[in-house]
Amino acid sequence: MNKYLAPILVFALLLTSPSSLAKTKIIYNVNGYTLTGNAQDNSGELTKFHALQINNDIIEKIYSHGEKLPNDSKIERVDGHGNTMLPGLIDAHGHVKSYGLSLMQVKLEQTISEQDAVEKAKQYQLENPTLTWIEGRGWNQVNWPDKQFPSKQLLDKYFPDTPVLLRRVDGHAIWVNSKAMEIAGVNRSTADLPGGQILKDDQGEPTGVFIDNAMSLIYKAKPKLNQDELEHVLFTAMTSLASKGLTSVHDAGIDLANITAYQALVKQNRMPIRVNAMVDVKDKNWLNTLAKGPYKSADNMLAINSVKISVDGALGSRGAALVEDYSDLPHHKGLLLYSPEQLTSVMKTAMEFGFQVNTHAIGDNANKQALDNYQTLIEQTNSKHLRHRIEHAQVLLPADIVRFKQMNIIASMQATHATSDKNMAEDRIGQHRIKSAYAWRTLLDNKIMIAAGSDFPVEYPNPFFGLHASVTRQDKDNQPNGGWYGEQRMNLQEALQSFTLNAAYAGHQEHIIGSLEVGKKADFILIKDDIFNIEPSTIWQIPVEQTWVNGETVRIK
Repeated sequence: MNKYLAPILVFALLLTSPSSLAKTKIIYNVNGYTLTGNAQDNSGELTKFHALQINNDIIEKIYSHGEKLPNDSKIERVDGHGNTMLPGLIDAHGHVKSYGLSLMQVKLEQTISEQDAVEKAKQYQLENPTLTWIEGRGWNQVNWPDKQFPSKQLLDKYFPDTPVLLRRVDGHAIWVNSKAMEIAGVNRSTADLPGGQILKDDQGEPTGVFIDNAMSLIYKAKPKLNQDELEHVLFTAMTSLASKGLTSVHDAGIDLANITAYQALVKQNRMPIRVNAMVDVKDKNWLNTLAKGPYKSADNMLAINSVKISVDGALGSRGAALVEDYSDLPHHKGLLLYSPEQLTSVMKTAMEFGFQVNTHAIGDNANKQALDNYQTLIEQTNSKHLRHRIEHAQVLLPADIVRFKQMNIIASMQATHATSDKNMAEDRIGQHRIKSAYAWRTLLDNKIMIAAGSDFPVEYPNPFFGLHASVTRQDKDNQPNGGWYGEQRMNLQEALQSFTLNAAYAGHQEHIIGSLEVGKKADFILIKDDIFNIEPSTIWQIPVEQTWVNGETVRIK
């Protein structure tokens, strides 16, 4: 070998060797908390520390109070300025694309009437004159004076020629105008779809409200996003979620186009946070996707090892499937979105492909249907180890609660649903059934794991809203006094565990995230306040100072 070339080659090898590329940092002057231990028994141990040492994306050492830091000039030091450090928070149930779109559409969450919603949509159109469809999300007729579903009449007055599609806050109903129905070919002769309902007036004309599976009639007529647009929507959403203190989310129901867009972002190194995605069985390509087996990107930023199956609708739109009639609508029990045979077949197929099954179930009948299938199918497919889940687990039959633990079923729940639904939930299901609804304490006392989330954009994605609701059972106005059925509240340690260790376990990722421990990924957040030493009523106001993923700060726009 050339005598001049040899040293150059050696130097080049040194430059590219793992040891020379290793970048050690110590984030010091922090008030650190983490939960460690076994997530399965809800008994995480709270540990405090004052500094964290990381090597690239891996945690190397935790410095407990009193433990001195190394005096090594080669180690980069980052001053935490006395902020509180927590493990990166994980939202175990959200909708990333829908959230991204909601950031780019008319926002209807605070509307006080049908007229107010329509006027906001009109203002949005004036600000975005090139849009061919006007879309929005967040209306909730329960918050309007008459509490009645809206109709197409006002939309037709303001939007005679532009199709309008406005999603209810829970995403289980849409409100459209006549132009949208015309484009979709929907008229008085259009029949309901199984598991869906087209609301019609006394003359048999569609009112403009479509519930659950009936929404597909309109969605099919709407132009789809192209690949670049979808990547932009996902990236925008993830960046926003990082700003709230989330370092990982479970994306509850995605199709092949969504998967392709995520994989493209992975290749481009443009995943601000981790995504654990559930394949939506409503996607026509779902079987082909499952046939490829569970997926994990090399950098652990994207995992796909579960499926999402919706058994019923939502309580607010009276689509949640109940065993007995709705208390405020006799002779109506909600909607089951699959026949019993279809539900069993889909769940079994997913298990046989080796995928975790995450079933959306809100009503007590839907939860019973899901648990009945789990009881039979888990044994048939020998898949208890897959940690199957029920998403929401909102209204439960008392006899069904113990079945979660017996079958290792995770309750994937969203605390802010309780504080948002408290104004209508008891109207829907009455004083008796409400006792086993949103029943976190009862589940925890029965040793059932709760993985926390928000169901964004149904609820706001800020996890501190969820932590606040978990420990107070109150809204942001600290109402009602004592909490809404306050006996079901969690303590703060349990709530934090539900957003960290438990959520990681629910995604089969507890070996890399969910706590700040040696060997795990350096995903953490810095917040202004000491969450364990402030009034619980103020938890929702805690500002996030920094979000770190893989040992680097996420640049937040």
